[in-house]
Amino acid sequence: MTVKAILEAKGHNVFTAGPNEKLADAIKLLAEHRVGALVITNGDQQIVGILSERDIVRVLAREGAAALDQAVRMVMTPKVNICNENHTVHEIMEIMTKGRFRHLPVEKDGRLDGIVSIGDVVKRRIEDAEREAEEIKAYIATA
Repeated sequence: MTVKAILEAKGHNVFTAGPNEKLADAIKLLAEHRVGALVITNGDQQIVGILSERDIVRVLAREGAAALDQAVRMVMTPKVNICNENHTVHEIMEIMTKGRFRHLPVEKDGRLDGIVSIGDVVKRRIEDAEREAEEIKAYIATA
């Protein structure tokens, strides 16, 4: 199973914010869309960072409510791990586990093309396990 297959099933829609938006506005987007991260892009849909709930918690713990007026670029993680549609589920699981994060933007031709979350990965792994179990049951029934 590849990232391409995941995106074909879930779609390429990604919630984004600009680096100059206020943190308070980005938090509202996260809450409104019930997502755990926003991909930070420039005007050309090039990935310049990612803002996760973890980033927000860290800055609020350090600076308090004053952080809400800061630009997203001051809080986001600027070095973003990315994948492409040819990565396998196993490869992205390894990337996420090694980096200890739950969201992995997908890039195509230098631009944002989608996002894969740990939830997407778990869903695919469960579907694979259920399919394998059914195949084994069918094999045993015909043996």
